[in-house]
Amino acid sequence: MNSPIVPSATEFQAQLVTLPPSQAGQGSGQYMDPLSEVLALMKPQVYVAGGFAVLGDAAIHFPRHQGIKCYAMLAGQCWLVVEGVAEPVQLNAGDCFLLPRGLPFRLATDLSLEAVPYTVARARLGISSEALGMIKGARYIAGGHFSLTGSHAGMLLQSLPPVVHIRRESDKAAMRWSLERLREELRDPKPGGSLIAQQLAYTMLIQALRLHLSDTASTGPGWLSALSDKHMSIALAAIHGDPGYPWTLQSLAGRVGMSRSVFALRFRDKVGDTPMEYLTRWRMLLAADRLKTSSDGLSTIAESLGYDSGSAFGKAFRRIMGCSPRQYTKASPVSVVSGA
Repeated sequence: MNSPIVPSATEFQAQLVTLPPSQAGQGSGQYMDPLSEVLALMKPQVYVAGGFAVLGDAAIHFPRHQGIKCYAMLAGQCWLVVEGVAEPVQLNAGDCFLLPRGLPFRLATDLSLEAVPYTVARARLGISSEALGMIKGARYIAGGHFSLTGSHAGMLLQSLPPVVHIRRESDKAAMRWSLERLREELRDPKPGGSLIAQQLAYTMLIQALRLHLSDTASTGPGWLSALSDKHMSIALAAIHGDPGYPWTLQSLAGRVGMSRSVFALRFRDKVGDTPMEYLTRWRMLLAADRLKTSSDGLSTIAESLGYDSGSAFGKAFRRIMGCSPRQYTKASPVSVVSGA
């Protein structure tokens, strides 16, 4: 009889930890790079951090999830099969993977095995404190599940493929410190270890995103992949660094040292929007966040984002957000955003 996946207590203990809120566009005087700003604006929260062990041959099915899952293979080897993705992914020790679309997936030591549903495995197996004792020959997976409570998580999720697989040796070396610390915290729990594990999982997520965007072969059009382009990253940093500045196509092209026509084509090709479309969308994302999280009035927000006219600001907001600023402010609080 096949040995099942044995979950650890941390795998099923939902611990919601709010990460530091964004200061983007709030006059903090502290500049954050575009990736940090977008992550902060999406308000990622660690839903659960932990790990589980695979003892012998097994397969387990995980249902559709919200947000992003980020896990790493600490020891051993198994297969990752994601619904809608044609080819299975072989995971080796040190590999890391992100699942940003919320698609159902399966982890298996053998592709021919019938998968056991996650809920069934949990009810049948209960909680085992031995799961992370590094049993010889066992396979170990650890990481975190992140909910995104910002109202515009799609800006991040839509820029990522269904599976982000970190497998190059140089990339795994960059992840090694976090993985080793996470393994130690889970194997030998100490006071405060749960919080440390959650922060290490968040570090893994950011590091994996950085490594993904540095791998130009695996990235498609979108603001995330554009960060790996020397010229486009300068333009994005300029927009994010001073969103209220009266940027024009000419001034942005001059900032990166390109002609206006070449810059416009290159930006559209890399980002998927024109420079002015991206600028307007980013301003409205900042405005939406401030409407929900600050006491600033509409005129103050509009002026800080480069709009002299309240009507022009309202028109732009309605076009991007689908409603007026006042309607958005009165809307119910945003719930956790699905990665689907």
